[in-house]
Amino acid sequence: MTVTTPGTAGLAALEERLRQDLAWLELPSKPWVPRRVVDGEGVVDVVIIGGGMAGLVASAMLKRLGVDNQLVLDRAPAGHEGPWATFARMRTLRSPKELTGPAMGLPALTFRAFYEAQYGRAAWEILDRAPRQMWMDYLIWYRRVLDLPVRNEVSVERIHARSDGLFTLGLRGGDRSRQLLARQVVLATGRDGLGGRYLPPLADGLDPRFWAHSADAIDFAGLRGRRVAVVGAGASAMDNAAVALEAGAARLDLFIRRPDIPRVNKFTGIGSQGVVHGFAGLPDDWKWRFLDYTLKSQTPPPRQSVRRVSAYPQAHFHLGSPIQNLVAADDRLVVTTPKGRYETDFIIFGTGFMVDFGLRPELAEFAPHIRLWHDRFPVPAGMDNPELEHSPDLGDSFEFLERVPGACPMLSRLHCFNYPATLSHGKLSGDIPAISEGADRLARGIVRQLFVDDREIHFTNLQAFATPEILGDEWSDSDDESVHQAAGETRVPTIEQAG
Repeated sequence: MTVTTPGTAGLAALEERLRQDLAWLELPSKPWVPRRVVDGEGVVDVVIIGGGMAGLVASAMLKRLGVDNQLVLDRAPAGHEGPWATFARMRTLRSPKELTGPAMGLPALTFRAFYEAQYGRAAWEILDRAPRQMWMDYLIWYRRVLDLPVRNEVSVERIHARSDGLFTLGLRGGDRSRQLLARQVVLATGRDGLGGRYLPPLADGLDPRFWAHSADAIDFAGLRGRRVAVVGAGASAMDNAAVALEAGAARLDLFIRRPDIPRVNKFTGIGSQGVVHGFAGLPDDWKWRFLDYTLKSQTPPPRQSVRRVSAYPQAHFHLGSPIQNLVAADDRLVVTTPKGRYETDFIIFGTGFMVDFGLRPELAEFAPHIRLWHDRFPVPAGMDNPELEHSPDLGDSFEFLERVPGACPMLSRLHCFNYPATLSHGKLSGDIPAISEGADRLARGIVRQLFVDDREIHFTNLQAFATPEILGDEWSDSDDESVHQAAGETRVPTIEQAG
């Protein structure tokens, strides 16, 4: 679809409506968390690591509940948080345009409102799905209109648990290092937030000039006129294959392990508020059963992504073709599958992500203590699933739990609001559909803990509070003689007095 020039006047009107809606709802709530100072340094109540969609809505929910002493840190430049402007390579989002995502129940904060304010309702009606870059524009607008405290180009290199119940965060911004004290820390760090990119063992030792992961920065222009291979049948594999073709790849070979491309999106098919709010209440064996079945069924790539690839005659789909061997020969790669040998110049692995704390140096202190599902849950027969087995076992507020009780109490203040939380909470922390509900659950748990921790201060404030609502001149005591004498009144005796 061709989009007309956006209307800034409409967006200004929408922002005014949002301000009015927030005022009517008395949002955000007034700040209430007592400020802390330790050794002359102010303590931040909540630090959120990651300024993408999950980090923004987590911040917005906390602000909504009156937690204003917070900070969102992201290592990327402003406008490049999350995948949307970096390694996401689809033309449009995969989610339906109507999903309200991070809007927190506020109509004026939805993507639809943002879009219609600029392009009108007629343009919305013919829009298929949200253009990827426009979704990034929406998140930039979201951050601005809610005035969220994001600091860009700051990376968290270390998280240290102090003995006084605080965290010390080691930060780096440019050439400058500094430390920050925090009471609660939220990891809103995306798909690879507890590890990194997954690569099959056959990539070990391969010269980096021959390959990339689908989440890497790739010089697609440099692939023009060359032979390119892509491994995988998921959405990211298809999107990377399409970009390579659009950049002028001479040949594209897509190697797919399965004999067919997945066709049914199982979890979306049962999507409901029941799943959103009920999944966390399932017995553990049912949580495992749901997700093991879903993962093994796999999520199909979007139809438009597959068609984007198949539109090119030089694209070749190889089904039932797991790569058995991959070697470099001179200036090319030789790929071997059960169906033959293929020469290529460059290979892209669309093989997803994995949990591996060894890839997250900032979590080194906590990694030995974090309880994973395989630490306490007996895997049901026939349902072995390494991805689920290595998922973190989380508490009600997305907080990590201890492998050995008492060994690392500060884990209760470190929250996993990213994709690996799915087995514990359902799909509330990594995708658009229920991200507001996930952030609400997270924020309420943090607010509860902050209040409980400060209970002595709040009780002292309760005792000290002395602002009267009634001044004493609103009534007179009918049994007070001095009041009646001053007024020149004669009292009628009570029955007891008359007797």
